Amino acid sequence: MIEIQHLTKKYGHFTAVDDVSLKVARGEIFGFLGPNGAGKTTTIRIMVGLSLPTSGVVKIAGLDVGVDAKAMTGYVPDRPYLYEKLTGRELLHFVADLYRKDWPACEARGLELLRYFDLADWVDARIENLSHGMKQKLVIVSALVHDPEVLVIDEPMVGLDALAQKQVKLLMRRLAEEKKTVFLTTHTMSVAEAVCDRIAIINHGRIIATGTTAELKSDRALEDVFLELTYEAL
Repeated sequence: MIEIQHLTKKYGHFTAVDDVSLKVARGEIFGFLGPNGAGKTTTIRIMVGLSLPTSGVVKIAGLDVGVDAKAMTGYVPDRPYLYEKLTGRELLHFVADLYRKDWPACEARGLELLRYFDLADWVDARIENLSHGMKQKLVIVSALVHDPEVLVIDEPMVGLDALAQKQVKLLMRRLAEEKKTVFLTTHTMSVAEAVCDRIAIINHGRIIATGTTAELKSDRALEDVFLELTYEAL
């Protein structure tokens, strides 16, 4: 479903992503881990068409990243921006339009997701009146309202309480059962261990380890493995 081939991104003489190659299958939850500045968000921005690679190819369902691939992808950035004067319903309608979807075809799914996150009673409230956690949940709903085949989510648990974190974990597993693909970054090793089918660890722009959680951690905690790999690579 996702194929990254020899992806490189340079900013002048600085290489943010260095010859990264990955394959993620349909229905897989794939964790992309690394310390701050490792190249995670740069890779994701290229995947969703917000940045151009210096070289290399990213394909979604066999399509080069572009309009058609974007329509198949939902994206939750690590620092989402919301139009505070819109209501939740207006935001979802706006997002559906961006993806060239008719709102009536998306409305039932959007409302179902709002109910799942306990936001249904706030759907006609202005976003500026929502708490930080409610806004974060609304961003996730907006990324899924058009029923994408791929969800790309950067730090999914930021600003969420324990219940909402549990809801997000269960939602990602449900998406995988529906044969949707989830690509996520997180600094929370327990989240990666709980939901990811496979994991790649990136540092200084290069992939330094990949495999299932069990393959990577052996008899140790995933956090210990992560720290050992990333600090040894310094």
